[in-house]
Amino acid sequence: MNRRELLRAAAALPLVQTALANSAFAQGAYPNRNITMIVPFPAGGQADLAARPVALALERILGKPVIVDNRAGGAGGSIGNAQAARAEPDGYTLLMTLSSLAVLPEADRLFDRPVAYEVSQFAPIARVLADPTLLAVPASAPWKTLQEFVDDAKKRPGQIPYGSSGPYGTLHVAMEMFAASAGVKLLHVPFRGAGPALTALLSGTVQALASAPGTLKQQVEDGKMRVLANWGAERIASFPDLPTFKELGYKDVEFYIWAGLFAQSALPVPIMERLRAAMADAVKAPEVIKTFETAGSPIAYMDAPAFSKFVADDSARLIAAVKKIGKVE
Repeated sequence: MNRRELLRAAAALPLVQTALANSAFAQGAYPNRNITMIVPFPAGGQADLAARPVALALERILGKPVIVDNRAGGAGGSIGNAQAARAEPDGYTLLMTLSSLAVLPEADRLFDRPVAYEVSQFAPIARVLADPTLLAVPASAPWKTLQEFVDDAKKRPGQIPYGSSGPYGTLHVAMEMFAASAGVKLLHVPFRGAGPALTALLSGTVQALASAPGTLKQQVEDGKMRVLANWGAERIASFPDLPTFKELGYKDVEFYIWAGLFAQSALPVPIMERLRAAMADAVKAPEVIKTFETAGSPIAYMDAPAFSKFVADDSARLIAAVKKIGKVE
């Protein structure tokens, strides 16, 4: 190196050192204020069940408050998802959402509506829960088996009301998948989220609901609800006597309701790595494990790379189901 090159390198050194120092400071500084975890549904549903124990654990790990924000405006979670998509990609606005994330933009396109957001705007951080959906009816309902339910629905097309978390949300798609396979027409009654839909089932406003095991277990144990079938490929530990739709002859009826944590796709890599590490620790926390197991919805953790592939594969299957269902209200 000649003298001129040496002087040029020496002059640039402070700038390089400053850039490295700023980068290290930015990485070390996160988080330096409260974090908001958007849940695009009211309290009482699967996304809310996933968010609250995880938020408490992350708060302890990250050293800053993690505030669960139920931004429930209906539309199957689309409104909250869109708000998270538009947020600054700085790690201070996260999203705990459900498998309907990919379905809702396709529903917008199906009805020629403006698309509220695109899945490409999000970066998966970690999957938290993944459960098959269950078909629940009030304990006072006359149906003791799925066959009795189907037989009645065939006699009364469009007269048995079922609740959902909103059009083309997880609960709506699951029920329409079953109805199409069974050759029945049911009456769709959308609510602002799974929590209100569950309340409507308990009150008798609706007569059926597809929901996750964790939100149904206590109600079934208390004798307030009855479950008729399981959308999973296999029976589950929390309801071992409950048959699957496949067992009952509905070979194409399979649906899972998963909950996962997302950030914006433009999130800086160091912050993403910090959140991935924090989530890996959070799902190991004894209080988190106990909360989910008590609810009958055990942790189904996936780190970002595996979760990204899972989301892509599951989304493709659900989008195909939505296109097959077509326009339904």
